[in-house]
Amino acid sequence: MTPTHDYGYRLLFGHRRMMRDLIVGFIDEPWVREFDLSTLERVNAVYVSGDWRKREGDVVWRLKWGGDWLYVYLLLEFQSSIDRFMALRMMVYLGLLYQDLIAQKALTQQSMLPPVLPIVLYNGEARWSAPRDVTELIQSIPDGFERYLPKLHYLLLDEGDIALDRAWSEESRNLAAALFRLEQHPDIDELLSLLSLLVDWLQGQEQAQLRRHFVGWIKRVLLPQWVPADELQDWTTLDELSEVQGMLTERAKKWPQRWLEEGLEKGLKQGFAKGREQGRESALIATALSMISRTEMDDATIADLVGLPAERVRALREQRRG
Repeated sequence: MTPTHDYGYRLLFGHRRMMRDLIVGFIDEPWVREFDLSTLERVNAVYVSGDWRKREGDVVWRLKWGGDWLYVYLLLEFQSSIDRFMALRMMVYLGLLYQDLIAQKALTQQSMLPPVLPIVLYNGEARWSAPRDVTELIQSIPDGFERYLPKLHYLLLDEGDIALDRAWSEESRNLAAALFRLEQHPDIDELLSLLSLLVDWLQGQEQAQLRRHFVGWIKRVLLPQWVPADELQDWTTLDELSEVQGMLTERAKKWPQRWLEEGLEKGLKQGFAKGREQGRESALIATALSMISRTEMDDATIADLVGLPAERVRALREQRRG
């Protein structure tokens, strides 16, 4: 994934409400009910490792759990490939956090290290398959030696695999769930509906910064998947969600015809050398593929708009999935 995507998530999950919604909506553990979410407090995460390399910008929060603080370490993982050694990376990051807490004398009332909940939030295309415990990365050993092995297990939130329905409802107003639904490439009608909900949920001056961060993420990450490249400049001056929603509502009406024309033009150029009729077929196929990837139209609708048999459109969809 792009650095822009990573930075946008860091900004969004730097807001108390986003972190609260992530915990409430997606951590299905009984002990979550014991968290005092009203005490959520962002921790300045800047650490220097033993080789003097600095880590900064990680999303670290703390909240009260009983009489002591519990830390929540959220590692945002935006990679096209899965990191097999993620558990080791997380163990190193937590070690740096603990060293910093010792230096700050931020121990529990019993002079112990505070507990830390390590979370990996992943949004790659492939489902996460890396070991979630560092012990799984270590060569097998003789009986009795296991007591000397390091132990760390992280909580994985794989956006493509988590049950959004459990956290999602218009009544819950869960912003993390709304973000994840936007990530899962909804059709244009659902996209507009989600933006309308966000406009409603984020009203008021106290939500102004969070609105701006949502707008920034939408413009830099989401819209390039929808908006024709020559129109992207038109969106740069928009600062409010309501403005983005309004322009998207107006512009989206024209995009299916635009995709149709672009697909025909591209296909005709590609097929020209093979003959006029064959070039037209290539154009129709390119158009159908574009509409399959960009919209949630059913095969029959696409076939009717493009001029291909419905069976051919179904075959193209299966080919794209495979």
